Amino acid sequence: MDRNQKFVVTINRELGSGGRTVGRLLAEKLGVEFFDKAHVRAIEEKFNLTIDEIERLKGKKESWWADFMRVGSIGHGLSYTPYERWKDGPQEPTTENVYKAEKEILLGIAEEESCVIAGRLGFSIFKNHPNHFNIFIQASMPYRLERVMRKQGLSEADAKKVIEKVDKMREEYVKKFSGTSRYDTRNYNLVISMDGKTEEEVVDIILKTIG
Repeated sequence: MDRNQKFVVTINRELGSGGRTVGRLLAEKLGVEFFDKAHVRAIEEKFNLTIDEIERLKGKKESWWADFMRVGSIGHGLSYTPYERWKDGPQEPTTENVYKAEKEILLGIAEEESCVIAGRLGFSIFKNHPNHFNIFIQASMPYRLERVMRKQGLSEADAKKVIEKVDKMREEYVKKFSGTSRYDTRNYNLVISMDGKTEEEVVDIILKTIG
């Protein structure tokens, strides 16, 4: 990946691995914006961006997202709920139109600026991007359990149920819209285990790998 050109870094992560925190810290180090699925949903809800509305905007001008960002002040003042605060894990919308709208928003963001995007389908959405780097962040079950228990105030049994539910949901979502498994390492340029590492150490590893 060439950091002197417009780039996009995608981060796929397991629940409880700390991958979202890594993505946010990485974006800060790179001096670019950080987006995840919650940010995208906030954009959708605030500006009522359905796939039909996006297609209408794209039909008006070639650089529809740049115009939209200037008018809508994207990335500023949007509220969202990180998955760590959702007791039962995120509830993924799975309709074709919602997926298409989210995909167009993410592609629009990356077309206009360098960014770090955390989300399960980033590796698929940006597979044809000329300057992208895909990362998968995982961790052992004990590591994930401890983090989910601490973040959500759950018992070990309840934390395990949440992890298993979200793992199943995310795998089904990825398979439905990308035709591959999120665990297939061929989808990524770098796969990292969080065990024995801090988020800051993992960010340093990523930065050294990117160059």
